[in-house]
Amino acid sequence: MTKRIPVAPGTARCSTCMLGHVCLPVGLPPDESAELDEIVRERIRVPRGETLFAPGDPLRAVYGLRSGFMKIQVEDASGDVQITGFPMPGEVVGLDGMMEGRHDSRAVALEDAELCVIRMDRIDDVSARLPTLEKQVRSLLSRELSRSQRMLLALGSAPAEKRLAAFLLNLSQRLAVLGYSPNEFLMRMSRAELGNYLGMTLETVSRLFSRLAREEVIAVQQRSVRILDLQALRRKLDAEI
Repeated sequence: MTKRIPVAPGTARCSTCMLGHVCLPVGLPPDESAELDEIVRERIRVPRGETLFAPGDPLRAVYGLRSGFMKIQVEDASGDVQITGFPMPGEVVGLDGMMEGRHDSRAVALEDAELCVIRMDRIDDVSARLPTLEKQVRSLLSRELSRSQRMLLALGSAPAEKRLAAFLLNLSQRLAVLGYSPNEFLMRMSRAELGNYLGMTLETVSRLFSRLAREEVIAVQQRSVRILDLQALRRKLDAEI
């Protein structure tokens, strides 16, 4: 069950948040970042496996992910599911609803997650005296679309091994931006979820992890992955497979 938490005075806000360099305030001068403190007045905790928003829900807010990982998925009328992304701390969730005013995807917590609630009506209020905020929101939307397009191009119709290499490199880069190790990390998603995202079967995902491990490109222990040879992993993207 989700739980809403008021943001008490003195707690971390946009202007002082350690994730400010990748979240909503990115690129804003300090005085304008401080203005954003009026927008985030509550946070929400989403337990593992619970849904933050579902297809058809009205867009009332977007959410800055403070901790935990999530998955974003779209669903068709027959119940088939396609995972389209795995947001991590510092990324903004819910931007899909900005086009039609309703979400067309489902956001599910892969582990216990906490998010800042960025209400759309507060964005409108602050934008009236801080025009750069509206530009910032458009920039965030553009950044998310660009990120998705880059991954689609990397995945596309590429051979399965290239798709997995592209995913691991992308995850490594995103973790590095957050200050985490780019070479050793825990896969929050299951291999079945990863296979859904990459467009391959669970068996293929497992086989490719085993192959990369045999080649000493990575080391794998359950969900823990260590990149042993980053250059070799990069070469997988250029190799003729």
